[in-house]
Amino acid sequence: MKSLLRKKALSTESPRQLDRTLTALDLTFLGIGAVIGTGIFVLTGIVAAKHSGPGIMLSFLIAAFTCACVAFCYAEFASSIPVSGSVYTYAYMTVGEVVAFIVGWCLMLEYLLAVAAVAVGWSGYLQSLLQGFNIHLPTIISSAPGTGKGGLIDLPAVCILLLITGLLSFGIRESARINNVMVLIKLAVIIAFIVAGAKYVKPENWTPFIPFGYDGIITGAATVFFAFLGFDAIATAAEETKKPQRDLPIGIIGSLLICTVLYMIVSFVLTGMVPYTQLDVSDPVAFALHFVGEDTIAGLLAVGAMTGMTTVLLVVMYGQVRVSYAMSRDGLLPKALSRVNKKVKIPLLNTWITGVFAALLAGLLDLHLLANLVNIGTLTAFAFVCFAVLILRKTHPDLKRGFRTPFVPVLPVVAILCCLYLMINLSTTTWISFAVWLIVGLCFYFFYSRKHSHLATEKTNDETKKA
Repeated sequence: MKSLLRKKALSTESPRQLDRTLTALDLTFLGIGAVIGTGIFVLTGIVAAKHSGPGIMLSFLIAAFTCACVAFCYAEFASSIPVSGSVYTYAYMTVGEVVAFIVGWCLMLEYLLAVAAVAVGWSGYLQSLLQGFNIHLPTIISSAPGTGKGGLIDLPAVCILLLITGLLSFGIRESARINNVMVLIKLAVIIAFIVAGAKYVKPENWTPFIPFGYDGIITGAATVFFAFLGFDAIATAAEETKKPQRDLPIGIIGSLLICTVLYMIVSFVLTGMVPYTQLDVSDPVAFALHFVGEDTIAGLLAVGAMTGMTTVLLVVMYGQVRVSYAMSRDGLLPKALSRVNKKVKIPLLNTWITGVFAALLAGLLDLHLLANLVNIGTLTAFAFVCFAVLILRKTHPDLKRGFRTPFVPVLPVVAILCCLYLMINLSTTTWISFAVWLIVGLCFYFFYSRKHSHLATEKTNDETKKA
């Protein structure tokens, strides 16, 4: 039993295998790149029409508060223990090995499926854009088997993931520069919508403001919560940040704040332009612009949406690679995954294995039924990082922290309860699938990771020396 709860030594220093090039601005853009994707272009209209009405602004505010509680906890950990692996590493240092493995396994579930699902969405936008020019891809290469469309592979989804993998292979400095440019394009498109749409706002469209009651606001908040996912990937960049103790909290909290403001302004303008009852469409922002006759800007939005999803793919795949890199470095995953290429100073083999596997998932599987698995994996990690802050405060009260979570223990406890509430409301099918994923992970841990863990091998070596 002791071996299951063995812990890594708490360390505020990280290995120097990776290249430290990221600044606070880079981290903030990484966060924006990961968060703002399909949520702002799709989710706003659906939630307004079905749950919140014009009161969707309040739904975003409630969801943002929950995420902020979690973000504060991430910021404290990231500034105190600036190493790759995010909450997996925090768990290893505070609770023990088997719990850390489960958390890392959940993060891998979150990141891999999120990347594959977003790639499928990117493919859909590309096909829609091409159809506008009367270009139609053959069904056999534009949809996955099992979608009912007669396809064999979603080739655009596969291609974009292989392209993203190629971009990540150039190193973190180049990847960050590409991400920064695409984030600027994405922000420019969103601001263009706000400016163009503001003059068409009709205050009467905001009445009634809360048509579905306060229950609708809460239901809407539970839905738009997932439009904020991705900021946690910033914590995986700790070993590639120039001044992690200072810059990681700025990146985490700063990106979440910017995204919250943009979400609220877009929902404010959107529901003012078009009656909320008409927003139950797959492209509500573009629909609103067509509704008022701004067809040119609506066309630009398709490009903005694709750019937005491209940055999500870039950052989330980056996070997945860094988590599996940390687990491999600790011996819990095969050693090859932590091998760092001397030229580009990244785990290159890991990057390509992750990219190819994600591409196969996106190209060959119907991910609609698996989408909620992303949510449950994320919420598990979120709840744990808040729990771990409480443990760290008790076990290491004098640890140097670049950022301290306010209102401890109240704020972490509130965040944990919010995450658990959202998890309870997920479907039975999701819970069953999650249980299967955990069983597979535990089998891997007991048959491989437990024996190859560096803590296990270090103990064996010590015992051999004593003998």
